[in-house]
Amino acid sequence: MKLSSLVYLDTGLQAAAQQWADRLELPCVDGCSVAAAKPKALQRFLLAQCTGEGEAFVFVLDSDGLVLHAVGGESRLSIRADFHRSTVTYRRKQGGGKGQMIAKAVGVRSGVYPWVLDATAGLGSDAFVLASLGCRMRLLERVPAVRALLEDGMTQARCFGVKQDAGLVEVLDRMTLVEVDSLNYLREVSESERPDVVYLDPMFPVRIKSAMVKKEMRVFHSLVGQDTDADGLLTAALSCARYRVVVKRPRIAPALAGPSPGHVLEGKSNRYDVYPLEKIPDGLNRSGVPKMF
Repeated sequence: MKLSSLVYLDTGLQAAAQQWADRLELPCVDGCSVAAAKPKALQRFLLAQCTGEGEAFVFVLDSDGLVLHAVGGESRLSIRADFHRSTVTYRRKQGGGKGQMIAKAVGVRSGVYPWVLDATAGLGSDAFVLASLGCRMRLLERVPAVRALLEDGMTQARCFGVKQDAGLVEVLDRMTLVEVDSLNYLREVSESERPDVVYLDPMFPVRIKSAMVKKEMRVFHSLVGQDTDADGLLTAALSCARYRVVVKRPRIAPALAGPSPGHVLEGKSNRYDVYPLEKIPDGLNRSGVPKMF
């Protein structure tokens, strides 16, 4: 993964852009001259910020927040964390509720809303679903670029929610993003801070380019890389969780090294390997208590 720079498209965003650039250790570039340009002109400007050949990534900060553009190579895509636009809002309000596979895997049921540690948060989509169902979430993400997108996405959604959607703010209040190494956290967490459930979605290597593998996912793999310590995460998670560990995997992927899952929930493209440790007590409701993390 090659991160080249951070470009801002509005002079009013210069200070915020510089803060992000400093955190990500990237050059901060004035792109206001192409703010109103057509997409191809913007792409040419972004590509000009890159050195060398092949695929590279450029952060752009505009009025909608932080977005990561893939430029060069075969891809022309943008990636952002989204928690408040129409598609996500529809799923939050009209989705499958507790009947969703992820809810069953984690153990959400009537009156039961466990604390969940998402140790491989990515762009936060699974954590957001669980928070929408009532779970309190702690999110860990090891890749600084992805963590920046996630943090900004949560910030943008909160700003939107304060003005237009109180229900969204309640969901975001259940989500806490922490800048810490997942493996170290799992190994060192104190007894009082052990989560009820640890949720893992380690990156599975894409070995072929096919219609079954979306272009967006291939780009995200290029950005994040492979989770070479995924097996270690499972071992640490099993020692950390109180009641169960859930591992999300592509349907065709092998299980992580270690003990076999107690049961598996399988869908068309993904599955959830569930490692039960103890029965989740009836009435375990963490949704309304103060944050323990």
